Amino acid sequence: MKKFPHIIFLFGLLAMVSCSSVKNTSKTVFQKSNGHKSTSVKGGDNSSLFIDANTQRILGNYNEAEKLFRKCIGIDPKDDASYFELSKLALMRNNGEEAIEMAAKAVELSPENTYYLVLYGNLLQSNEQYEESLKVFDRLSQLKPNNIDYLDNLAVSYIYAGKNEKAIETYDRIESKVGITEEFSLKKQSLYLQEGKVDKAGEEIEKLIAIFPTESRYYAILAEMYMANGMEDKALEAYQKIIELDPENPYIHITLADYYKKKGNPEKAFEELKIGFANPSLDIDTKVQILVAYYSVIELYNDAKDEAFELAEILIKTHPDDPKSYSIYGDFLYQAEQFEEARQAFRKVISLDSSKYAVWEQLIFIESELNDVDAMLSESLRAIELFPEQALLYLFAGNAYSQKKKWEESIKILEEGAGYVVNNIRMEEQFYSFLGDAYNQIKDDANSDKYYEKVLKLNPDNDYVLNNYAYFLSLRNKDLEKAAAMAKRAVELKPGTANQDTYGWVLYQMGNYDEAATMIKKAIDNDETASAVILEHYGDVLWKLDRKEEAIEYWEKAKTAGEGSGFLEKKVEDKKLYE
Repeated sequence: MKKFPHIIFLFGLLAMVSCSSVKNTSKTVFQKSNGHKSTSVKGGDNSSLFIDANTQRILGNYNEAEKLFRKCIGIDPKDDASYFELSKLALMRNNGEEAIEMAAKAVELSPENTYYLVLYGNLLQSNEQYEESLKVFDRLSQLKPNNIDYLDNLAVSYIYAGKNEKAIETYDRIESKVGITEEFSLKKQSLYLQEGKVDKAGEEIEKLIAIFPTESRYYAILAEMYMANGMEDKALEAYQKIIELDPENPYIHITLADYYKKKGNPEKAFEELKIGFANPSLDIDTKVQILVAYYSVIELYNDAKDEAFELAEILIKTHPDDPKSYSIYGDFLYQAEQFEEARQAFRKVISLDSSKYAVWEQLIFIESELNDVDAMLSESLRAIELFPEQALLYLFAGNAYSQKKKWEESIKILEEGAGYVVNNIRMEEQFYSFLGDAYNQIKDDANSDKYYEKVLKLNPDNDYVLNNYAYFLSLRNKDLEKAAAMAKRAVELKPGTANQDTYGWVLYQMGNYDEAATMIKKAIDNDETASAVILEHYGDVLWKLDRKEEAIEYWEKAKTAGEGSGFLEKKVEDKKLYE
């Protein structure tokens, strides 16, 4: 069974024809109740049964109604009203073929009944039987030549049948009755464009302009049509007319910018954009959408970057109280690595509207880039009050507390935040690794090890934790074989880094001084600014290898480089190893 493509429309039609058919069927019932049959009735009197069927239909008992209408036809096979009602009921069941069959029978019995014809024509049209629907709507337009809806339906059938010229002729008939209107002029314009007749399409819009000469929208339609068909000069004339009629039109300068861009005149296009951005009547969302288009190109072209910043600054001047202005400006500043300026922009956003989580997150990332630990902490804590289930905020705050060496506070907020992590293994790793470090700092080795183990369960190749865990085990002189395996893996994952010192120090604790010296020396050679700790480690290894003068030399370098172990000063002063 073929399903109807326009079934929703047809159900709307049912509401119209149902009311109309009541008049028709009521007339039939009235005639029957007075002993007079309609011209189409040849069978027995089914008036009472017809009333019962209609009652059931009105009550929504459609199955019962259908049975009764079929009984009506059984009594009077030429009861056109019952066929009409059966057609509508079939349509409600989405049985298109039966609906057409019943409607056709109603029309056959009462060929001048316009309600029957409307339903039948629309059913045919929806079932893509366009040639047949043409005949029906043509018949309707002859019966009611001044009914615009019937003519409009006839034109639609011509369009579906691929007869655009006949459709245009039909719209001309409508215009001869109602005059020039936007609805039918635009329909004709569309048909002419489909036929490739741009000039004729233009004439239709010109007719509208002649009647409504101050309506700038029609010039916009004209300009858009000319642009789409490569007639740029005519399009420009239409655009200029819009400016003349409506100089405050908020969109015309954006449209002209696109025009000049297509014409290969980027300078003029940018000038039009600036005018549009300076117009407070042009909505900010349109402006932001234009600025977003710059994101993908500002890294490639300096002139695009300059344009983006200039437009963003105009946006702020034009919409000084809208947080979107500062937000997009902040995004550009951040992309250009102007972090201090970006921070000020995002702080302005929050002062205007603190309800957007993404803005807080971006601001805190910027504080991290600026290494402003105090700001990162205070803003993270403020954001947590607003968005208590956003795990990343706790990670920032915990990291800030750690950098301030407030280990207890760090542990508390990190453990709370870890509970909000959902389906994010990378974030879990970060929480647990920070917790492992923090617990190590307060000498809670059991919890430190527990969290490091959690990380390695999630990701056995987390080089940061492999390195730290191994180093802290070596300082405690515990599980050295395990520590060596972890440190070695960390070096494999990140060669040429301070991981080499950790591995060397584990080897030192294991008494493997030759390999320890080789590994720690590599760490020094790979880092021109090797830390005091690494330099001191190398001195300790050299002492064990009985290279005492070299050992003292490296201890002295370590003292100059910064803070080493608690024994460093004494090693340099006494010129001997202390452990």
